[in-house]
Amino acid sequence: MGQYTLAGVDVQISLDGSGDLAAKIYRQLHDAVLDGRLRPGERLPPTRELAQRLAVSRNTVAAAYERLVAEGFLVGHVGAGTFVCDESLHRSRSRARHAPGGQDVQARPLWADLPAQPPIRPVAPRYNFRAGIPDGRLFPLEAWRRLISHELRPAAIASTEYLEPAGHPGLRAAIARYVGVSRAVRTGADDVLVTHGAQQAIDLVGRVLVEPGSRVAVEEPGYPPVRRLFRSLGARVVGVPVDAEGLDVAAIPKGIKLVYVTPSHQFPLGTPMSLARRSALLAWAERNRAVIVEDDYDSEFRFSDRPLEPLQSLDRAGRVIYVGSFSKTLLPTLRLGFVVAPASLQPALLSAKQLSDWHGDPTTQGALARFIDDGLLARHIRKATKAYAARHERIVAGLTGELREWLRLVPAAAGLHVCARLAPSATVDVAAALRHARQDGMVAHDLAGFCAEPPGQSGIMLGFGAIQLDDIVAGLGVLARGIRAAVVG
Repeated sequence: MGQYTLAGVDVQISLDGSGDLAAKIYRQLHDAVLDGRLRPGERLPPTRELAQRLAVSRNTVAAAYERLVAEGFLVGHVGAGTFVCDESLHRSRSRARHAPGGQDVQARPLWADLPAQPPIRPVAPRYNFRAGIPDGRLFPLEAWRRLISHELRPAAIASTEYLEPAGHPGLRAAIARYVGVSRAVRTGADDVLVTHGAQQAIDLVGRVLVEPGSRVAVEEPGYPPVRRLFRSLGARVVGVPVDAEGLDVAAIPKGIKLVYVTPSHQFPLGTPMSLARRSALLAWAERNRAVIVEDDYDSEFRFSDRPLEPLQSLDRAGRVIYVGSFSKTLLPTLRLGFVVAPASLQPALLSAKQLSDWHGDPTTQGALARFIDDGLLARHIRKATKAYAARHERIVAGLTGELREWLRLVPAAAGLHVCARLAPSATVDVAAALRHARQDGMVAHDLAGFCAEPPGQSGIMLGFGAIQLDDIVAGLGVLARGIRAAVVG
């Protein structure tokens, strides 16, 4: 076995066994170009140097290089050396994509209907009303950097063992205290499982509870990634309508064993679930021996009214799984969330987490534990809430002012977005309006994109985490022009 480092990459060249040594060197360098380990423009070692490393004659290495040059994978420059051809990687990948054998390897058919969510564009629009994005400029970067540095000290990373799948013990305890005080969630450190965001938490719950053919209920309109996730597990997903009080419990079909809800700040409409509906949903779950997955994704930011208790704290039958996330309070890139489940489910969830990715990043988790315990999270939320409250107020003023002719605000007192339905008298093509607005640098969400059950709803969702206060009025003005251009008739 020989090895040579190129541009920081160890390219393994094995000469074990009998056979043509030049052909073996050729094949392994050829494969390294094909799979991208050797990139266009990278310089290969001189034939004499590589021959010495591999303990073969220089002519053997030269023969392999000459063949690769003849086939267009390498190019030689007199006095400079031998390099990967600039065109070879693109041509090779194209050839590999269209190889006949590759057509026989197909994903399960359902994945054709479950495309990945398109990535956020790296360059944000001028007026960015996308939902679910916190303001990175509010993030306490210097404090976070100090905490990360502390976690990277030699004593903290001395162990090279795999760690506890449930997460950093200090973070589990900190989360239990935090949600106990701020959200009245009844839990202890042993009940908390740390995850890579709320999406992984829900995925673990689905793995443990959902069988192919199971019927799962979600809110309609609702959060599309969760609907797709349950479908990927083979579930039959049913939408249950949402009104001014939240999920219509009376409309849950028979045979449902799991319901996913966002009761504190319904996604996308923003309305909280009333206490009467919460009580009815808990009674339904107990009566039907069903499970409720409560996603409390952004209710930390509250601008008026006292928050209602979460379903988990009202539950006396052990039917609620509580899911939380730090993607909205801090940053989505940290990928930190958690799940609090009844004791009967915890062993299975722990096993599912271990099988999924073993455990999360202890450095980030340790930093977050101290961030919470030192009071920095609470301080950050207070600061951010003031900023978001001002933006919320300005958007509400616009929706109830200039835009009232076409849109009707759905009242919401928490979170990072608001929703407005199309006014009954308005004849507007919402999709066309948003296309017009996008041309002038304004991006928002079409409510129809969150509806999966007919007849759907017409409206617009406006996030205010990513847009600055001074840009809101101008951004809403762009939206108004887009709506005027999309009036039908």
